[in-house]
Amino acid sequence: MAARDDEVPLNAIRAFVTVAREGSVTRAATSLGTTQSSVSRYLAVLRDYLGADLIERRGRLTEFGRLFANAVSEPLETVSFTAKRMRRRAGAGTNRIVVRTSLSTFAFSLLIPNLQTFSSEAGGVIVDIISSLAHPTSSDDFDILITRDLSVIEPADSWEIYKEELVCVGPPNLVGGRELSIVRSTPILNVTSRPDILPTWLRAMNLSSSDIRVGARYDHNYLALPAVMTGKCLLVAPEIIVGDLVRGGALQIIPGTRTPSGMQYRAYAVDRSAHPEIARSFCRWLARLCKKVVLAQAA
Repeated sequence: MAARDDEVPLNAIRAFVTVAREGSVTRAATSLGTTQSSVSRYLAVLRDYLGADLIERRGRLTEFGRLFANAVSEPLETVSFTAKRMRRRAGAGTNRIVVRTSLSTFAFSLLIPNLQTFSSEAGGVIVDIISSLAHPTSSDDFDILITRDLSVIEPADSWEIYKEELVCVGPPNLVGGRELSIVRSTPILNVTSRPDILPTWLRAMNLSSSDIRVGARYDHNYLALPAVMTGKCLLVAPEIIVGDLVRGGALQIIPGTRTPSGMQYRAYAVDRSAHPEIARSFCRWLARLCKKVVLAQAA
């Protein structure tokens, strides 16, 4: 682990900066995923290289240690961030991109059924789909993020792909010929992953929670869709995810129940993608697809 006199001990500097940030060798070892003795050895290497003590016996930084930490911490973070942003994944030579989304029902109902079209247009590109509600980081493995409420913290190009419109739907044999008043007597399903939808829609309809019957709870819209198609209940959902079911006759929109939610779906193509041009081409294709769907819904 010892460094030659002319070789800057970068691993030792990283360990020291972590100690300075965390305030103790113990916490630094946990942060680095190593042992306290390993961190202590790195500190000894750096002390020998610099020829000065960096940490006092009580664990506090010496004046020299404080000056050194202030001088190297920010450049070290910049190097780390830049390396992560510009990293190319193993297998980057393959024609493959990873799409991450927090919109699982959107992916299920619209994105995935149309992926073959994009793949054919792009010369056989393989598109991997992963879903997560967690905030992405620059070390996560994806080329594109599709989301409604998350954002990326790294350089990326972005596209607005859909301004969300909400509708109240039900099976045709239940809602055919009925008006908005049906919501007072028919249970409306509750989707717990989107607790904002029902209150937003109720305000737009000049209704309150006491004016409706709350039905069963489902974690996601894609779980609620089979229930509303086969049961005696209603669902308030983004029109873009029920549009095909409405056009196919499985669901029917109650007249006068369409309203904007104020939410926007966006697609981000991150700069560190191994295939940045394919990623941007995908986002442009997705924006066109959503526009086509919106026009079909308005027709």
